Amino acid sequence: MAFLTTEPAAAANGIKATNFLLDNGMEVVVIPDHRAPIVKHMLWYKVGSADEPPGKSGIAHFFEHLMFKETANHGAGELHRAVAEIGGSQNAFTSYDYTAFFETVPPSALEQMMGFEADRMRNLTLTDDVIETERDVVREERRLRVDNNPQALLDEEVVTTLWQSQPYRIPVIGWMHEIEKLNRSDAVTFYYKYYWPNNAVLVVAGDVEPESVRALAERTYGKLPRGPELPPRERASEPVQNTKRVLTLSDDRVLVPLFSRHWVVPSYRTAEPGEAEALDLLAEILGGGNRSRLYQELVVEQGIAATAYADFQGNMLDAGKFSIRGWPRGDAELADVEAGVDAEIARIASNGVTSDELEQTKNRYIRSFIFARDEQGSVAGMYGATLATGGNVQDLEEWPDRIRKVTADQVKAVAARYLLSDHSTTGYLLPKEN
Repeated sequence: MAFLTTEPAAAANGIKATNFLLDNGMEVVVIPDHRAPIVKHMLWYKVGSADEPPGKSGIAHFFEHLMFKETANHGAGELHRAVAEIGGSQNAFTSYDYTAFFETVPPSALEQMMGFEADRMRNLTLTDDVIETERDVVREERRLRVDNNPQALLDEEVVTTLWQSQPYRIPVIGWMHEIEKLNRSDAVTFYYKYYWPNNAVLVVAGDVEPESVRALAERTYGKLPRGPELPPRERASEPVQNTKRVLTLSDDRVLVPLFSRHWVVPSYRTAEPGEAEALDLLAEILGGGNRSRLYQELVVEQGIAATAYADFQGNMLDAGKFSIRGWPRGDAELADVEAGVDAEIARIASNGVTSDELEQTKNRYIRSFIFARDEQGSVAGMYGATLATGGNVQDLEEWPDRIRKVTADQVKAVAARYLLSDHSTTGYLLPKEN
């Protein structure tokens, strides 16, 4: 079993990760950080809501819940109690392309956490009673997070309209009418297809050394059999978008209107060299904080927006998404904010950005990447999400260097190519009286 340590790029950016494969195909990444006696243990499965079979929306998220139930060796809730007894924390989440489980504990408890995760990877006990009870929990979660939240309802409809073909158009939590039909057979089929060591990535960040993590991983995860080989994660591709789509939701519960605009853009996995990095910097320049163009122009100078920001969702297995949101302030109208956003996009698409502006944004963005390493969960999340979506350790650790190489012409080009109003999906959330 060979180690791969990413140098010199890693050392140049202050990160030194080691990764290796267990004999059963599980990939392991170790990021030593000895500043505090804490370790973050994260297990990422390469399956998310976009991998669900038709008619079974929500099964990935539902199964995340089921993983906390009884196994052949541990009772339901035993992991939670073990973590609580040592003052740690644990949780899980599901996204479009992956599902992750994590614990934050002292290094002395790392092997115990590995044992729990290895056990529930293969020894989960699922009964009809467990399925029915937890299905009701997920239904209530959807009511709370989506059905009772006007902004979440609109966002769900916007995303469903934005993606015309790719499975990202289906909500991660699932549609209610399909959640209600999920059963034990669906859960068992999902479990035996995806929850194997060769479909998982283990990320351990904190007060550990690679050799000791390898020994612990071999004693726990290494005992599990390799699962069947899964076919490539090939999904329906997104057609060329050539229409402008607008959705409006009026609701009694809305006090302040908002608008959001979204575009399908390349992700880091699908983009041409340098495009994704340029989109990252474009989002930062447009709406990445209080130094961004939107904030300075709409909030500070004109005073028409309470806030406005931009986001590039580029860490996706398939195409990515670029989004802008804005809220009016005082007597300003939503149309004023929208017009201001359009004007800033047009300025960059026509005139580009200055070299000083780009350089300051690069420095600020790279510093935020470095500062994120102060939190073990952040750095473990970076590695896990990258590896679970087809990337590798080297991709992540060379990212700051690729950001530094982005030119002003590249930022202008992606703005002009992708942020076209006629190819966008826009959502308006309005008070009922409007």
